[in-house]
Amino acid sequence: MILGAGALLLNAVQAAADQVVLREHDALSISPSGDRVVDVEALDPGNLPEEAHGTIIVRAADGKLVAQFDPCKTCKYSDTAWSPKGNAFAFLAADSAAGKTTLYVVEKDAPREVTNVAGVANTVRWSADGSRIALLVTPGARKKTGAVEAGAALVGEIGASEDEQRIAIVAASGGELRLVSPPDTYIYEFDWTPDGTGFAATGAKGNGDNNWWVATLDYVDAESGALRVIAAPKMQMTLPRVSPDGKTVAFIGGLMSDWGSIGGDVYGVPLEGGPPTNLTPDFKGTFRGIAWRGAGLTNTRLITSALIDDEYAIVTIDPATRATKKLWSAPVDMKAQRLDGAIAFSADGAVAAAITEDFNHAEEVAIGRLPKFAPVTRDNAALGANVSAQSVHWSNEGFNVQGWLLGPKNVSGKQKHPMVVVVHGGPSSAVTPRYIAAGAQHGTRFDFIHDLITRGYYIFYPNPRGSYGQGVAFTRANTRDFGHGDLRDILAGVDAVEKIAAIDDARLGIYGHSYGGWMTMWANTQTQRFKAAVAGAGIANWTSYYGQNGIDQWMIPFFGASVYDDPAIYRASSPIEFIKQAKTPTLLYVGERDVECPAVQSLEYWHALKSLGVPTQLMIYAGEGHHFRKPGNLEDLRARIVTWFDRYLK
Repeated sequence: MILGAGALLLNAVQAAADQVVLREHDALSISPSGDRVVDVEALDPGNLPEEAHGTIIVRAADGKLVAQFDPCKTCKYSDTAWSPKGNAFAFLAADSAAGKTTLYVVEKDAPREVTNVAGVANTVRWSADGSRIALLVTPGARKKTGAVEAGAALVGEIGASEDEQRIAIVAASGGELRLVSPPDTYIYEFDWTPDGTGFAATGAKGNGDNNWWVATLDYVDAESGALRVIAAPKMQMTLPRVSPDGKTVAFIGGLMSDWGSIGGDVYGVPLEGGPPTNLTPDFKGTFRGIAWRGAGLTNTRLITSALIDDEYAIVTIDPATRATKKLWSAPVDMKAQRLDGAIAFSADGAVAAAITEDFNHAEEVAIGRLPKFAPVTRDNAALGANVSAQSVHWSNEGFNVQGWLLGPKNVSGKQKHPMVVVVHGGPSSAVTPRYIAAGAQHGTRFDFIHDLITRGYYIFYPNPRGSYGQGVAFTRANTRDFGHGDLRDILAGVDAVEKIAAIDDARLGIYGHSYGGWMTMWANTQTQRFKAAVAGAGIANWTSYYGQNGIDQWMIPFFGASVYDDPAIYRASSPIEFIKQAKTPTLLYVGERDVECPAVQSLEYWHALKSLGVPTQLMIYAGEGHHFRKPGNLEDLRARIVTWFDRYLK
């Protein structure tokens, strides 16, 4: 159904006065001409039993509603993509209960089914002539795509059968999918060549969760499926993009600790093969998205999204001269499609679109003809600011380090406040401004920060060495040194914020999930400065972890060798090796089916603290993976965390 621009976007939600209704945005793409965007939007009043059901929304460049579509009331929508002429767009609808995913195309006034997948699918790509659509499919998938999702039950012969994600093609008019890429290769990302005869892709043989860190850059023939390796550098590669003349593949390469957590320099390599060339050497930031844009084959450039210190930026790159130019930047968080980078661009690169937010402004759609770029919707404007926020910079051991300090909006008198240090995951990642919502648990984003701040806490988000935003050398600076220099950066950051805010050094807490969970476990054995700790999906023992987790390949670039070749480097950063120095009361939690950080690691740490008489609790959440998907579990966990910090810091 198509609605007029003045019509209501979605059905009104009847919410109590104290509820906070967030309008969530996701999966945004922009039309080739830049005159429209499409995304998935949902209203979330908080504490829903499942993630809010979304609707496909089309907006004009000024933010006004053009149309909305909701063909499957039980589906989760994703992967919107405009056709090359802009006269149609496609999207996916995943029905988890039915175990299928449907590809829809909207050309005029209603979605039509193009094809169905008995399994999971993602990454919709139109061919340059608009006649075909390619996507990644996993027929008969045993789990959702990605290592952060809950793992399949470990029963039967382990490793005998693996999910394989493959490129598939279907006519845009509809029909049966044709699987193209080899059945023994897991394809992570891909891009059509301009002539439609093949794809540039990243892929690896074997388990898809584990082998992204050894993936190669490949060419896949669209007709025969034959695969040849374009390049196999000793780095992680993401976002392969073929130039308009079909001669060059650009990609982001660097040290990345999670597939989908994009960060590095921009490289170029001939489609025919050869050594990649770094197009952005010594860039003092981290590229997080790239696209070829421009008029004609002789006037093309790369346009990118980049994290530079505490700001997201739009940066162009001249492939010939390697000159970079910043067109726009702001201290915000940005997203578009999950595997398309943080910002979407029109065909000529003149118009940008993204979903933006910061600590005091919830998600809105931003569109602009560069260098102008600003939100064009105000759906969440009434929610307002709930915290004070400032970017903090400090120096430590020759590094320039940045972080974020959040606190109550109004602080009076000289009373000192407790503070919780929140360490991000990764380590190849960074904290960027995310809206701090009042009220209940919204979606699967962890919302306990507002609860602490309303109780008088400050929150400190450090981005220590190993993080994005300061250049490749900074991101690599904690390799073979986990928990040493990066912990010193964090502690120096605590010193810095205590000089500018009324923080009670005797009431410091620490929290983290994944790498942050490990850092929390580690800090407990290295310093007595923290009086309460919460470690989510942490790692107690790198030696045992190596053989227990489902993604051991990520460890080689960070530790330099396997645990069997260099056990000492793993022991040097294992909390369990120093466990008798742990004194801080610690709450631990983890998902039962966590592929990345198995529950047994938290169990080992909990057992040690119990044996030593250190106050501790462990909560293992049934059916959850590394990223929790059940809002009810997050609501329960949020209450446990707030209670734990109140018990020891208030």
